[in-house]
This record gives sequence, C-alpha cells and structure tokens, in this order.
Amino acid sequence: MASHLLKLTAYEVKNELELSLKQAFEELEPKLRPPFPLTIPIPHEYSKLNLAILYGVLTEPLLAKTHLKHLHSIVTDGYAFFVSLIVKIVNDLYGKLVDSVKDQLIWVVKEMVDVLGVGFDGLLVSLLRQIVGGDFSDGNLWLCFELSALVSSKWDCLVEEAPFVLTSALFVYLRVLADHCKVSSDAKIESLKRLEIEFCVKMLREQFHLCMKIGRDLIRLLRDLVHVPEFQAIWKDLVLNPSEFRTEGFSDVSQLYCSRTSSRYFLLRITPEMETQLRFLLMHVKFGNQKRYQMWFAKKFLFGQERETLVVDIVRFICCAHHPSNETIQSDIIPRWAVIGWLLKSCREKYVEANVKLALFYDWLFFDEKIDNIMNIEPAMLLMVCSIPKYVEITHSLLDFLLFLAENYDVDHNYVIIKGLSSAMRALVQRGVVWSLDVLTSCDALSPFLKERLTGLLLCLNTKGNELQPAHLPPHSVLQSSLQNVSHLVKPTPALERQSAEVVEVRLSKKPADASTLISGDLVTTSCPPNVTSESQFDAIERLVQNLADAMKKSNRLGLQVLEEILFSFVNLDDQAPTCGSISPETLYSRIADQFEAVGFRLFASLDVSISVPCSDSGIHSPSALIARSFILSQHERLLEMLLFWSRNGFPIGAHLLSYAARLGYEACILDSSGNAMINGNFSKTGDLGMALLLFHVDGFFSILNGRKQDFLEGVVPASKMDKEFVNKLVKNAFAAYKCFLACSRTILHEKDDVALSKLLLSDITSCSLCESKKTKFFFSIFCHLADLCAGNTDIIRFLVSQMDHSDLVEMEFEIGLKRFSVFGENNVDILHLMKNSLSWEPSEQHKLWGLIRAELAVSKVQVEKIILKFFCSSELDANASAIAVGGLLTLCSCRAPTPVLVGTILLLPNDVFQDFAATVLASWAVSNASMLSDSLTKFSEKLANENGNAIGSDEIAINHSAILWLLNYFNAQGMNGSNILSTFSASISCEKPA
Repeated sequence: MASHLLKLTAYEVKNELELSLKQAFEELEPKLRPPFPLTIPIPHEYSKLNLAILYGVLTEPLLAKTHLKHLHSIVTDGYAFFVSLIVKIVNDLYGKLVDSVKDQLIWVVKEMVDVLGVGFDGLLVSLLRQIVGGDFSDGNLWLCFELSALVSSKWDCLVEEAPFVLTSALFVYLRVLADHCKVSSDAKIESLKRLEIEFCVKMLREQFHLCMKIGRDLIRLLRDLVHVPEFQAIWKDLVLNPSEFRTEGFSDVSQLYCSRTSSRYFLLRITPEMETQLRFLLMHVKFGNQKRYQMWFAKKFLFGQERETLVVDIVRFICCAHHPSNETIQSDIIPRWAVIGWLLKSCREKYVEANVKLALFYDWLFFDEKIDNIMNIEPAMLLMVCSIPKYVEITHSLLDFLLFLAENYDVDHNYVIIKGLSSAMRALVQRGVVWSLDVLTSCDALSPFLKERLTGLLLCLNTKGNELQPAHLPPHSVLQSSLQNVSHLVKPTPALERQSAEVVEVRLSKKPADASTLISGDLVTTSCPPNVTSESQFDAIERLVQNLADAMKKSNRLGLQVLEEILFSFVNLDDQAPTCGSISPETLYSRIADQFEAVGFRLFASLDVSISVPCSDSGIHSPSALIARSFILSQHERLLEMLLFWSRNGFPIGAHLLSYAARLGYEACILDSSGNAMINGNFSKTGDLGMALLLFHVDGFFSILNGRKQDFLEGVVPASKMDKEFVNKLVKNAFAAYKCFLACSRTILHEKDDVALSKLLLSDITSCSLCESKKTKFFFSIFCHLADLCAGNTDIIRFLVSQMDHSDLVEMEFEIGLKRFSVFGENNVDILHLMKNSLSWEPSEQHKLWGLIRAELAVSKVQVEKIILKFFCSSELDANASAIAVGGLLTLCSCRAPTPVLVGTILLLPNDVFQDFAATVLASWAVSNASMLSDSLTKFSEKLANENGNAIGSDEIAINHSAILWLLNYFNAQGMNGSNILSTFSASISCEKPA
C-alpha cells in the first residue's frame, strides 16, 4: 500500500516512525471526528492520540483545523510531546516527505508558534537545518521562502520568546544569500532574495544586540555580501558609524572578531543526515579505507556545481563542531585534517577554494586561548605539516593563503589579527600539536621565498604580538597609555642598561622572559646565570619554595620578598621547564601552601575581614594579597593554573579575588569623592585616607612597569602619573581578572555541573564577610563592574536585600537614583520574574527590594506599563501575599509621569484583586500632574475610539471599574464635562464582568 507520508521506492523498508503514526491514526480514527469525548486521556492514551492527530494533520489537509482543535482540547503538557514528534519527523524524514505533507508541516509549525508550544524554538531550528547551501532545487527554494516568511510574520513573538531562532535564521539566510545573489534574471529567486534581504537587514538594524551573539562568523558571512547595496551600507556603518546600531557596549567591529561563534551555528548549515554521515566517517572509518565512503558522501551531498559551496559549511563544522576524543585521536581512525584535505582538493571553483581556506584559518586570525579551543585550529596546522611528504603543493597553497590573510584580511584591525596569530602559533606549539614551527620554516620542499615570508611573519608576531591590545577585549575597554604596559617586565641587567630597555609582555600570555631577569628592587633575585637552562630555572624555584618558611620566620617582609620572586620566576619560566624539573608544578603549588602553614599562616584563609576599610594593614601586606595582586596585574596563565589548583583543593580563591577587586573599587570611590588626593609629588598619603589597598596595588603596577630598585612595600608612587581615569582602569582590570578566573573555574572545576557564572559569583559574594557599615560600597563595585552577571539576578538581589539595614538601603537608593549603577537592568521579563519570585520572600526583604525598585525604575527607561499590566494579570496575585509588591507599584506609578501609554495601562487593569489601585494612581496624578493626566486621557480615548471603529471589537477591551467611577467623580467635582471621554469607554464598560 502506498505511503501517504513518504516518497519510498519499491525496495525501501517502511519507516518505523511512519508506521507508529499510521497505526495510531487507524486505531483511533473514529475518535478523531467530532463530537470529541470530554474525558481526559491517561498518559498512554494521550501519547497515542498525539500520534494520531499529527498523522491526520499531515495527511488530511481538509480536516487539519478540526484535528488541531481536538489537540487544543486535550493538551496537558503545553504541546511538548506533539512538538517533539514534529521535530523527529523533520530531523529523520524531511527529505522523503511528499510535497503535500511538507505544506501541512509548515502550517502546523506556524500553529505551534502561535500557541507557544513547548519546544517550538527547537522545531524552527530543525527546519532551518533542512535548508541546504548551494541547492537551487524547487523544494529547497520553497523551504527558504516559507521559513523566511514565517520568521518575518512572527517577528514580535520570536524577539520576546525565542531570540535564538532569529539569530539562527540570520546565520542561515546570510549564508544562502551568498549563493542566491550569484544568480540573476530569475524572477522566482529575485522575490526570494528580496524577502531574505529584508529579514537580514531588519535583524541587523533593529536587533543588533542579538546579532552580536553569533560572534566572529557574522563578519565572515557579511563579507560575502558586501557587493549587495543593502549590506554594503551595513558594512559601512559597522566600520565607520557603529553607533548607528544603537547597541550599548558596541563600538568597534573588532569586538565581534574577538567573540567566538558557538558550534550551534555551524550545525545549522549541516542537515542531520549530513551530520550523521560525517560523524560516522570521522569516528568509525579507518585511515586508508575512507575512499568509498568519501565517494558516497560526495555523490549524495556534493553532486552538482552549485553544491560545491557546501564544502565551506562542512569545513567549519569539522573544525569547530566536531572535536574527537583523545581515544579517537590516538587510534587509526581517519583524522579531521585528512577529510578536510580531501574536501579542499575536490573544489573546482577558485572562489570556493578561497572560502574553504578562509573557513579553515578563520579562528587563527582572532585566536584567544581564554575563549577559543585549540581543536578549532589544529586541523589546518596538521594538514600543512602532514601534507609535506607527498602533497607539498597543499602545504604551499595553505601557507601562502595564511600569509595573505595576515597582511590583507582587515588592514584597519591588523593589530587584532597579529595578536590572534601570535596566540594561535604559540598554543599550537605549547599544546604539542607540533613540536616546533621549524617543521615549516626549515622545510626544504617549500620555496625559499615562502619560507622567508613565513619567517618574517613569525618575527613580526614575536616582536609585535605582545605589544598589542589583548585581542579578546574591545578597544574602549583596554587599559590604554601607560596602563597598557601593566605587565611588562623590564630586564635591567648590566649589559642591557647601556641599551634601550627590553620589555617582555606576560599579560594574557605564556611567553617567558629571559632567565637572567632580575626582579625589581632589593628583592631576592635568581642566582641563575645568563643563558641558564630550563632545568636550572625550575630547580631555582624549588629552592626558593624550600626556603619560604625560613624566610617567613625571620620576618614577614622577607617572606613576601621570596614569595614575589617565586611568582616572577613562574611567569618567566620557559615553556618546557615544568617537564624538566624533578617535581610537577602541582606539587610545587602544594608545597607553597604547606610552607606557609608550617609557620602558622593559612594561605587564602576564609575571609573574616571586611572589604571596606580595615582596622590595620595586616590584610594587605599578606601572601594572599600579594598573589592576588600579581595575578591581577599579569593575568598570566601559570599564575591562573596555580590559583585553579588551590581552588580545586578547597581554597576560596574566587572570594579573595572578588574581595580584592571590590575593595579597590571602594577605595577608588573614596579617591574620587576626596578630590585631588595626590598631594604634590607623593601618593603615599592616600593611605591615611583609607586607600591602603589602592596604594599597594598602584605601587605594584609601577614597580613592574619601571623596574625601580626600591622596596615594593614602601609605596612611593609619583603623583604626576596618577589620575581618576588611570585608577578606574586599574579597577576595571581587577574585575576583568576576577571574571577570567571565574570563567576558567567554571570550565575546569565545574565542567560536569554546568554551573552558571552568576551562581559562582553569588558563592563568592556570600563568602566575603561584610562589615555592618560599608556593604553599600561593596555592592556598588559588584553591580558596576559585573553588571552582566548581577543585574536582574534574583538570587544575588535577594542576598543584597538580606544584608542591608535601613541606612544601607537609603544610601543604595541615592546611588541608584543618581544612575551610578543598575541593580535590575532593562529587561522587562527579568524584572517581572523577580517581582513574582519576591512574593514569597520575608516582608522585610520585600520592603527593601521595593525601595530599590522604586529608586531605579523611577529614573530608568524600563517600560513600567508592560510590567504593571502583566503583574496584575498574573494568576499568582493574592490579596495578602502581593500586598507589599502592590504598594511598591503604587508608589512607583505615583512618581512616574502620566504618559498616554501608562494612563492607558492603568485604565485597562483587571478588577479581580486590589480593585482601587487604578483609581488611587489616577488620584495621585490629579494632584501632581493634572494637566498631563487630562491630555493623556484624551489621547487614550481617541486611540480606543479608533480601535473600536476599526472593528477590533469592544469585547476585547475592558476598562477598570474603579478608574471609571473615580473619573466620574473627578469630572463632577471639577465642574468639567467628561462625557466625551467617558462615552468612548462605555462599550468597554458594558462587556466587563463584575468584579
């Protein structure tokens, strides 16, 4: 019997999913016709009924609406099971569906979006994956058109409920537009192109903050479309007028370069069937046996000239979305580089070949070990190296292309590319992908000219890469001028004193300084002679660690000097040194802590000292503070590894770093409020003003910067180099270091738990023991510098209000009212979610929360009217539990201006609970702003009249009863004729049910 669902040949086995759908339909067909039973089906019956209804919707177009009404009447899981069935059909069967079923599929998907069925976003993403690049068949173009029309028509819903669908659609359509724009004089494709362009331009112009989430591959796709006038204008604004996108925090295209693209986007360009076949090839086929599998894949998916562009998508998928396990890498399974080599050789068109190479090297250009994965850049290096014996032309071609990219990809942002390439080359060697870059620079098979260019590039990377801004930071947030040199180590050896000072960048780097480096001042210096070996470097560190306890017994100062020498030695250690010593780095880290415990000092002990001004400096001149300062100023990978090791062993490292950064922020505020505290020529007097940690931190900065021969504890800082901007940059850098540690801690220590950064932050906040009088300044620093983790976070905000007393609350309200920071952010959904969650809090916590809400929302751009309407329409509203929240909203409304939108919202509030709320708000406005209230009432009534006149239907609008009664009394008391306004409301009043 022929299938009503699939196109099957005579020899194909029947599909199990189709059989289950059909069997359920045939079994329950009598029950699928009206009248429907009123009983609630049990779980087993419910599942089978969903199967039957879906089959009916797909195969009986004329009865589809009836089937869907049946589904609406029985649904108990938010359509989750029904949507999951559609997803399975899309992923497993889409290519075989008959055309009429595909039509029905799109129809039912739209219906699921309308009812916000659970998982509808994943369903849309699954459909987007079925759009194939380079495919100009009628079926593929039809799907492009239907999905483009769907996301455009459901724009508002998707912006609010499923923004990832919009960014996914943007990624897909930017990619396929590059193919579609190569075709001209085809009316069908022209209309499709116009629809796709309109959607992409709308996304980029109106929702650029969402577009930024795509990361650097957004720029890669846009560059393919610069010849299209609409995208040419967008590109021009990206480069010259970034403010046109009205996105806070976006000021330069380099910010996108430095943002890694999630693997989820690369999966969008590979159909599930392609993904299955590619993963099978890369996980199960032995090297040498791959030819027949590759031929089958090419015939199945790459046949046809236009399909060749699909190779670009496949290469990005292999590099960024398929990372084999160590077991697979060490086996005889075909490696990724070999598959990519085959794909590269299969390219016939030169422009496709160039795009494939760009896809292969793209992450090299902006590589940052803190956010990027070494596996993304490994295939390109291995392909170049492994091709040398037999296919040296591939090595030559790839290397030539890489050199071309380094010089020409984006001349205006070459500093970012140099930084990225430098980091990529360093990581490839340090992680053991290749033993040395000599494998290329010394290869006899490569042309001398090419090797000379490569050597020149490597020299440029070594000399320039460490002087440039960190590639992962946007230009506006990089520490500029003198602060850019925050972690340069000067080498004041006798030979170098007669030359210009040589500096070696250690910030965000693993590149070591020369072994003869002397640590600044009278500190203990390494006894290693020039040209010392890695082994002696490591042994010298071991000896310093062994002497640490003895030094601490003699004096705290001497112990700190030895500790700083150890830290600088770690920073300057050659890359291979840890493998040359007699013990592992982890053992050394453990011994450092043990040495301090031997003299009764607990390294990174639990915080029991306030981050505000302490009673003495004992907490500053401590090993923990010195280690924190060293890491914050250098952010060196080895120091990060040390801190992560201690954190793994129970030390509260995150809490200490947060405490250090927050106290810096607090002392910077004191400096700002005290005016010019830098008294002629000496900054040390700031210690008397309660800025001891700031003095300690700034002194450490200048000690590293200048290599001065002085005691690092004395703190004589030149006032001429100090200003407010400089100190603020130091504070921002401290919080950036803490956030870096937090991100690495989650990745390495909490990988299995998938803990959110905000949750780790809350744990550190809780660990910081705050004194009773200065909590406001602590949270001021937190919300100022970690806003992306704090603003609107329910758990952190509850902890905040639980810690505040009334004086803290008032001080916090002052800070918020002056817009110095934000506690709640500007996301209506997050704020409403917080309000609803707070209904179960303690009354004292609720009162303090609403004090903060009123202070912030009174001066913010948040659309209060949307929050108020959704709050009062919530089913969770209760006369007792919600009383404090409603009182807070009442005060908030009273202090906001009665705009037409806000007045309209108040008039439309339901009558269920707190019936007099609307009337009370109107009464307060009548006293404070009667003129504006009158104007807003007039405008709202005109709008309401227009809506009723346009047949929207008065039964859809219900005016609040208490508001109407108050308006009647108000107009009468004022001797005014409000009949014109009130007559507009009359139709709406009559349809409202009594409260």
